[in-house]
Amino acid sequence: MKKIFLVGSLGLLVFLGSLQAQSDDRGFEIAKNLEIFSNVYKQLNLNYVDDVDPGKTIKVAIDAMLASLDPYTNYYAESQMEDVKMQLLGQYGGIGSLIVQRGDSVYISEPYKGLPADEAGLKAGDRIVAVDGQSTRGKTTADVSAAMRGQAGTNVTLRLEREGKEFDRTLTRREIKLPNVPYYGMVGDMGYIKLDEFTSDAAKHVREAFVNLKKDHPAMKGVILDLRGNGGGLMNEAVDIVNIWVPKGTLVVETKGKVASKNLKSYTRMAPEDTEIPVAVLIDGSSASASEIVSGSLQDLDRAVIIGQRSYGKGLVQNILPMAYNSQMKVTVSKYYIPSGRCIQAIDYSHRDENGKALKVPDSLKTAFKTKSGRTVYDGFGIEPDVEIEPQYMSNIAIALTQKFLIFDYATQYYRSHKAIAAATDFEVSDDLYADFCRYLKEKGLTYSTVTERVIKELREISTEEKYNGAIEEQLKAMEATLEREKEDDMVKHRDEISEMLKSEILSRYYYDQGRIEGSLKSDPVVQRAVEELKVKN
Repeated sequence: MKKIFLVGSLGLLVFLGSLQAQSDDRGFEIAKNLEIFSNVYKQLNLNYVDDVDPGKTIKVAIDAMLASLDPYTNYYAESQMEDVKMQLLGQYGGIGSLIVQRGDSVYISEPYKGLPADEAGLKAGDRIVAVDGQSTRGKTTADVSAAMRGQAGTNVTLRLEREGKEFDRTLTRREIKLPNVPYYGMVGDMGYIKLDEFTSDAAKHVREAFVNLKKDHPAMKGVILDLRGNGGGLMNEAVDIVNIWVPKGTLVVETKGKVASKNLKSYTRMAPEDTEIPVAVLIDGSSASASEIVSGSLQDLDRAVIIGQRSYGKGLVQNILPMAYNSQMKVTVSKYYIPSGRCIQAIDYSHRDENGKALKVPDSLKTAFKTKSGRTVYDGFGIEPDVEIEPQYMSNIAIALTQKFLIFDYATQYYRSHKAIAAATDFEVSDDLYADFCRYLKEKGLTYSTVTERVIKELREISTEEKYNGAIEEQLKAMEATLEREKEDDMVKHRDEISEMLKSEILSRYYYDQGRIEGSLKSDPVVQRAVEELKVKN
């Protein structure tokens, strides 16, 4: 026995020695490469023909290093703290307005209700000529946004242009906290809650919305939580939202990473509001991170029906780490796993192709897991909905109307000539309104190309190169003539789609984002399918 123990001890010592050697090697590699980097920068600073900006060049180096890991690990200099605050808390110091770039100018696209831009009378369609005397000509939306943001309580003066006339407005910046629940209401006898972001207090606001819906509509038979387009946010908010419909003490998500202290199990910690009411969660390809914790855990627990399109597939968790000189770094520290045990991370950033592009998790490595009731679900590619709805793609004409701001401009014109419209739930694009919009487009001389036209153009170029153009030119011209005739009917063929877009833009002028959402519900196919699915559950 002593010999066996001695051999075992020697084996352990060899193993520990190997680990120590690996650790020493890694430490040496880190020290060596840091020294190389320091020497490179020193020689650049001494020998480069022009002066080297240390802040700029080092920031570029850091960004490139972090980009080689994953898109979510980022470094933020002190000057970027407002951006970090916006990401985590959904708040910033500013005037409260969306802006959009058109050519070399920037315009107000939508002021937020009750915030400084709205209170100062700024309207969608106003062109921002200057900010604090500095022209915005040629500036990007990021440039103009940065100029308008600042510490709450300070003033910013905007020169604006509306209908050919310029005027000034001085606004006092405020701490802008965007509503993470921009709208909740009823769709028939089903409750509906739209959640835009998982910023601080998101769970509180979703819970309040649900409680109010139940109180105001005692006969409510189900609830729809809309997470479409929601890119995620704070994990604890996701856990607390799940808690609204599942019992206290239920495991929602587990994180696993290199650092033991980051390996956590998150359980629901409060009494639920309702563990029986049917729940539907809406997701799409832009639903990520915390949205996937909510939808995936409710799916794993068989507590909700998930409807829409497959989610994004972000199963990585980030922490904010304080750095020197008031800078910060957001670092991916772990992966999260939902109740069935699956991780829904879709992209493996540790493996890349010859062009450096990260690879998706292959089907062969996807693993089957079981929900609470025994249904099969898979890891590695986002949350797959229980009820899949084919995504709706914009028609060529709808894309053109959007890119050329023709719907936007018509809605602005309509708002200026109509003091009031019907309530958001009742407003529709009438035949007369649509006919007027068609006349407006003719005046503007709407032109656009289709994919088919572009293919014909390419075919003509290729046939010319290959000396076949003479033989097929007549056929190509005939195809172009046919397409032109077909395009003349596009406003008729795609009326439903265009009318919805027009309605949405007009409603936003009168009722802000809330009206836009409210007016879309009865024609939204995913919402309507959710209503049908919830009726089956009753």
